[in-house]
Amino acid sequence: MGTSPNLRVLRGGWVALAVLFFSACTTTPAPRIPLAVIPTAQQARAAENLRVYQAVWSLVADRHYDPKLQGVDWPAAGQQFGAQAAMAADDTALYTVLNAMVGLLKDSHTRVFTPAQATERSRQVRALNGIDAIRLEDGRWAVSEVLPGSPAEMAGVRPGWVVQARNGRPIGESFNFHPRDGEVVRWEFLDARDAPVSLALTAHPLTTAPRQLARVLPDGFIYLRFDGFDAADRRWLSAQLKEHRSAPGAVLDLRRNPGGDTFSLGTVIGEFFDRSVDCGTFISRNGAQGEKNSWQLGSAHFHGRVAILTDGATGSAAEIFSAVLQAHGRATVVGRQTAGAVLGSQFYGLSDGGELQLSVEDYVSPRGARLEGHGVTPDVLVPLMPWNLADLRAQRDPDLAAALRLFAAPP
Repeated sequence: MGTSPNLRVLRGGWVALAVLFFSACTTTPAPRIPLAVIPTAQQARAAENLRVYQAVWSLVADRHYDPKLQGVDWPAAGQQFGAQAAMAADDTALYTVLNAMVGLLKDSHTRVFTPAQATERSRQVRALNGIDAIRLEDGRWAVSEVLPGSPAEMAGVRPGWVVQARNGRPIGESFNFHPRDGEVVRWEFLDARDAPVSLALTAHPLTTAPRQLARVLPDGFIYLRFDGFDAADRRWLSAQLKEHRSAPGAVLDLRRNPGGDTFSLGTVIGEFFDRSVDCGTFISRNGAQGEKNSWQLGSAHFHGRVAILTDGATGSAAEIFSAVLQAHGRATVVGRQTAGAVLGSQFYGLSDGGELQLSVEDYVSPRGARLEGHGVTPDVLVPLMPWNLADLRAQRDPDLAAALRLFAAPP
């Protein structure tokens, strides 16, 4: 159910980007892959494959934030993966090859999306069963969240159920699963009493838009969870902070937040200050540095104490937000190290309807720290990985408990 980290930027200002379609404005031609060796019946498909491959290769060569491309021999990679791309029989095979090629860069924000994935991303709708899971201390997987209105919720699945198998196979090292619309999946669970439960769930389209949750905590503190940094999130957060302006403090739960656009980031940071503050520096391919500051227009000017909950799923703009408030002494970060996925990226449309997400800027925090590959270190470390099943089933949240203990102490 998660989304990929995505920090979209335009150098020189807090501007969210629309998709940019590839044109002949790149200057570096991709290595030429001859069609003559490809059987005649496959040449039409191969020609389209190569158009997509050439666009991806050239855009990376010309626009990636690191002109040295992390030391990768990009022409050699083009020869190797271009030949494989030409022979791909379908979109899945083609984009597997392309992702293997850009994966050589070891870059958190450079990847390619199939036409179907690009459509899902733009519409924020995808076929789902509605189950998120986390790894337990004994190696098993347990349901951590059930999407409202999903097949799983309607079938009675609850957080804390242990996932034993999917379609008769034990869950391996990864819980990533993307069913097709209408696909029936057989799940085997142990419920809250450890009784076996077998359910056939039919995937159907559900929104993947970021979730937002607000509730009042003991002593008048406010809990605010938002799972993205986009226009809807910034408006919602601003309204919540204004409604609870007198709250003595706010817990901001960013543990499922993969990031978003920089306009929203700059605006959300501004909600917690009475003045514009340094939000760090973006560095482009040519070494140009663009210093960014928060925006106070329409700010709630929230004065209460702030705790930010983070973990390894806190990415990109959510990491910058945490780093900026931490650097200015405005918030205490509680939880675990963030993802370390902090690069400015743009989306480029490809000729077949797919997309390339490409890192075009690096980022350095107000403290001068490069967050890519490192992340934000919490002020209060909560050693919660792997999860404890008893806590999960009792809906105990050690991170939130640590934040409330922090608020109980004098400022």
